[in-house]
Amino acid sequence: MVNGFLIIDKPVGLSSHDVVNRVRRILGTKKVGHTGTLDPFATGVLPVAVGEGTKAIQFLDEGQKEYLATIRLGVTTDTLDVTGTVLHECDATSIAQLSLLQSMSVLTGEISQLPPMYSAVKQGGQPLYKLARKGLEVERQPRRVLIHQFELLLFEPPVAEVRVLCSRGTYVRSLADDLGRLLGCGACLTTLRRSQSGPFRLDTACSLEQLADAVEQGRLAECLVTVEQALIHLQLCEVSIQELQPLRNGVLPRLSLAGTQPGLIQLRHERQLLAVAEMTADGQIELKRVFN
Repeated sequence: MVNGFLIIDKPVGLSSHDVVNRVRRILGTKKVGHTGTLDPFATGVLPVAVGEGTKAIQFLDEGQKEYLATIRLGVTTDTLDVTGTVLHECDATSIAQLSLLQSMSVLTGEISQLPPMYSAVKQGGQPLYKLARKGLEVERQPRRVLIHQFELLLFEPPVAEVRVLCSRGTYVRSLADDLGRLLGCGACLTTLRRSQSGPFRLDTACSLEQLADAVEQGRLAECLVTVEQALIHLQLCEVSIQELQPLRNGVLPRLSLAGTQPGLIQLRHERQLLAVAEMTADGQIELKRVFN
C-alpha cells in the first residue's frame, strides 16, 4: 500500500479531480485525494494524498501559497481570466510602471476580496461556478485574505508578469481584477502557475507522465513525500512499544508532554507516525486521528 503525498505539476486543461483520477489509474488504488484545488486554467503544484496520506490532509500547513501569473491590462472577462467572455476592452499600453507598482502596493497586506462567480465556493450548497454557467450572479460575502508579497517581475505594457505570495483562500484572478479596477483599465489573468503550496514546492514536483514512468520502473519512492515529512511542522511525542496496541485501538496513552505547547502533536514510535493528538489551552489531550 502506497502512503504519503505526491506533488503533481498539474498541466493546463485538467481539473484537480481529473488529476486525482489519473493518479488512481497510475497507482491502481482508489484511496487518493487532493488538497488546494487548482482551476483547469492553472498549472503547477497540486499535492495529491495517497493511502494514509488522505487522513493527514486536515493537518497540513498550507497557509501560504506562491503563484507566478501573467496579467493582461485593458481586458475584463466574466471569469476574470483569458478563458472567459470579454466584457470590456481598452488600450492600456499607456499605463506607467509607477502607477502599476502603486496599485500593487495598495493590494499588498490584509485586504478584502470578493470570491469570483467562477469559483468552487458554495452558496446554498451549490458551487458558484454552476450558478455562473446558468447566467446567474449572486451576492457574495467578501473575505479577508493576506497578500504577503505582490512583486512585479516584468512589465511590457499592457502585460505584467507578477509573483504573488499569499494566504490560503486567495484568488489571484480576483487580485488581477482588483488591480485593473484601481488602474481604471480593467485586467484579467492570461496565465497562472502555482509554485508553492505550504511545504510543497514546484522544484520537487513531477508530471503525470513522470509519475507513470516512475511506477513502471519501480521508482515510486523517489516521487513520494511521506506522511511524516508532510507533518514535520507538528510537535513530536515519542510513544513506547507498550503503548502501540492501545493507541492503534484508539486509546490515548499517558504521554510525557513536558514543554509541549497547545496545538497539534505527532505521536510516533521509532520515526513512524501513529496518530495526531491535540493539546488544548488548559492542557487537555484529545486524540484526533489514528494512522495504520
